[in-house]
Amino acid sequence: MAARGVGLLSRLSMCTQRSQVLRPIHRRLSCPGTVAADARGEQPSSGSSETGSEDRTPKKRFSEVQKERREQAQRTILILCPNKISEKKFLKYLSQHGPINNHFFFESFGLYAVVEFCQKESVASLQNLTRTPSMGTEAAIPFRSRFFNLKLKNSSNETSEQSCIPCCNQSPPSSKKLFKLLCDAESIDDQLNTLLKEFQLTEENTKLRYLTCSLIEDIAAAYFPDCAVRPFGSSVNSFGKLGCDLDMFLDLDEIGKFNAHKTSGNFLMEFQVKNVPSERIATQKILSVIGECLDNFGPGCVGVQKILNARCPLVRFSHQASGFQCDLTTNNRIALKSSELLYIYGALDSRVRALVFSIRCWARAHSLTSSIPGAWITNFSLTMMVIFFLQRRSPPILPTLDYLKTLADAEDKCIIEGHNCTFICDLNRIKPSKNTETLELLLKEFFEYFGNFAFNKNSINIRQGKEQNKPEPSPLHIQNPFETSLNISKNVSQSQLQKFVDLARESAWILHQEDKDHPSPSSNQPWGLAALLLPSIAKSVSHDKKKRRKPASERIKNLLESIKSSPENSTNTNGKRTVSTQA
Repeated sequence: MAARGVGLLSRLSMCTQRSQVLRPIHRRLSCPGTVAADARGEQPSSGSSETGSEDRTPKKRFSEVQKERREQAQRTILILCPNKISEKKFLKYLSQHGPINNHFFFESFGLYAVVEFCQKESVASLQNLTRTPSMGTEAAIPFRSRFFNLKLKNSSNETSEQSCIPCCNQSPPSSKKLFKLLCDAESIDDQLNTLLKEFQLTEENTKLRYLTCSLIEDIAAAYFPDCAVRPFGSSVNSFGKLGCDLDMFLDLDEIGKFNAHKTSGNFLMEFQVKNVPSERIATQKILSVIGECLDNFGPGCVGVQKILNARCPLVRFSHQASGFQCDLTTNNRIALKSSELLYIYGALDSRVRALVFSIRCWARAHSLTSSIPGAWITNFSLTMMVIFFLQRRSPPILPTLDYLKTLADAEDKCIIEGHNCTFICDLNRIKPSKNTETLELLLKEFFEYFGNFAFNKNSINIRQGKEQNKPEPSPLHIQNPFETSLNISKNVSQSQLQKFVDLARESAWILHQEDKDHPSPSSNQPWGLAALLLPSIAKSVSHDKKKRRKPASERIKNLLESIKSSPENSTNTNGKRTVSTQA
């Protein structure tokens, strides 16, 4: 089982080469904010948080974060800048239109600036003084947007004053740099938190995602003036990593919404509209028109594909300036509600996101997941598995969805297309877990739990947080939390599931062996999470299969059992194994 995802890692000379690896571009701002920090209403600290510690800072609702981010994006502009520019003169020029709240630069297909004004009126002021470019032999399609192109009237005057403009990083670390960071960490807990810090969306990347949605909203508003384009999925649920796709939802529900307080008398006025046979056909027609608009008039929108016959019709395109691969859908409110649920789970305990990011990275390193659709396990399925595992701990680290439903009040009630999507939205009313297990222990136990899970007969259900009989013969059954008749992992083949089980058992064995041998983090050998990302164990096990009758997964299962039964792994009074968590 050679792992394609870690080709770079396998060619490293382990941890013996400790040369400094630098990012190609650098952060503009000193505060590495994240989507998770939105829940706390503050920037996160750079250090790892204490396991099991309670964060008493009031937490924002998902809807509040979305509203604030959207308003922020509406007073923000995107500018393609010359490579040689004076940052001081650039800001002074823009300040003529109003005070600037903040800004940053990044590199994509050129040098770009994201500038947030304090008032929306400043954007309109700048637009009023902006001209449509003269294209010479070609013709420009005039379109008034918040995506600008800045040119220098006399570049020679700027050259002497311009300095190197620091840029924000928009990409995850290289495999080589990640491996070095993991090897230099002080403990496995530190490794997981380091990986999270390196891969999570930065404040700047999050702003750029909301701005991109806002720019697309400007285009859609030409047809639907009161529409909203909202990000969902990884961009907002706190589990997105640098480089992930941008999923957008075209929200048309506010258009012509009936307001009883604005009507009087015995008359009721309605808009004249066109009727179509079904909601699906309406969705296809709307997306078809928006797709044509993006293709013909959308600045920076390239490679537009209209995938209208999919189960969920969408328009796929690349936003060249931001570098995002975008999927635009409509009538997809359940996906937005799923994003809110994951946001809540990610904000409830600091260990959740660290564990999810590490499991996803491990899966990608061993080609268990892929960006290409197929029979692989998806990141969403892996996230559901981590949540389910954390619900099964004693005491539970995360509550079940049914429990969150019992805490909901009338304001939280939500029924979408006949599906009950109700759960409490106020994070401050959910009591934190009393579980104090370390990330190291949770990582070990995750691999051991699913390495021995009865996938042949049981399904995973975060609504009830307990194993249930599978309602269908699919190799892997994970119940959709809201559309409960659906299996979100129906695409996964038996061979891919068996590969996951084999690797989970191997990873559990590696971690148990390390716990037994107590390797030093300062040694020149890969250890902890870094060791799990290497393909060497998987390769050797694959080679051994040809020589031995007993399957590799069974041999490793037996090894685990022997480790458990050894005197060094005694049990405490609560029946739990006593496992050393010292590095």
